[in-house]
Amino acid sequence: MSIRIGISGWRYAPWRGNFYPKDLPQRGELAYAAGRLDSIEINGSFYSLQTPERYSAWREDTPARFVFSVKAPRYITHILRLRDTEQALANFFASGVLRLHAKLGPILWQLPPSLRYDAAQLDAFLRLLPRDSGQALALARRRDIARMRGRSALAIDRVRPLRHALEVRHESFCDPDFVALLRRHRVALVVADTAGRWPYLEDVTAGFVYVRLHGDAELYTSGYGGAALDRWAGRIRAWAQGREPGDARRLAPPAPRRVRRDVYCYFDNDAKVRAPVDAQALIARLHARR
Repeated sequence: MSIRIGISGWRYAPWRGNFYPKDLPQRGELAYAAGRLDSIEINGSFYSLQTPERYSAWREDTPARFVFSVKAPRYITHILRLRDTEQALANFFASGVLRLHAKLGPILWQLPPSLRYDAAQLDAFLRLLPRDSGQALALARRRDIARMRGRSALAIDRVRPLRHALEVRHESFCDPDFVALLRRHRVALVVADTAGRWPYLEDVTAGFVYVRLHGDAELYTSGYGGAALDRWAGRIRAWAQGREPGDARRLAPPAPRRVRRDVYCYFDNDAKVRAPVDAQALIARLHARR
């Protein structure tokens, strides 16, 4: 099993002089963070397509066993709202994501709060998602050539499995049929702690678990105290051991027990420089029990 604890993004001005040393050049921030955490969720890719050169640089600036998750473009999730996405998906996978090679972890698809559950629409979208880097490369070749000229990467080092995780923010997704749909597609339902703002679900729907901690008391702002971190450490251990927490909040029956599961957990409570502090504290708790 592999447990990855990290942060969502790494370039935040308030972190300088707090998490990052004051004299650390900005170009050294990723390497600094990667030396102290297990993983990082790339979130710049949510706002705009990144370039192959950036993905290559991020791969080179991190330790050999480091893993990135990549937040998929909001153009697909928030503008197109999962409809007519083939060209946008091709552009995304052509933009250099596959240059992360073995360091490419799950791809995160975060839906907007206004998007309701539509089984047919979601099923059609999930069918388009590539399940390995070979399929992703084939999709990337169907990019918008004019738009992506000079900013495409159309090669892979070898065929590797791809994982996908879905974060929902509308109450209509609180439906057992939704859980069954994700299980059919082997897409992870994100366990999202949002201070009660959006649905909190712990159904295991894939061979891995993806957790996003946005703040337990105040969204994007509040830190996690010792008791909260102890609770999350216990839940992560259960998932990693192929079990589920005894008090898991589910819509459907539990997933079949496995020998182990990979777990990815990211702190997204960055407003007051809590994310890296809380991530390191959770890592320390998990290491203490290994």
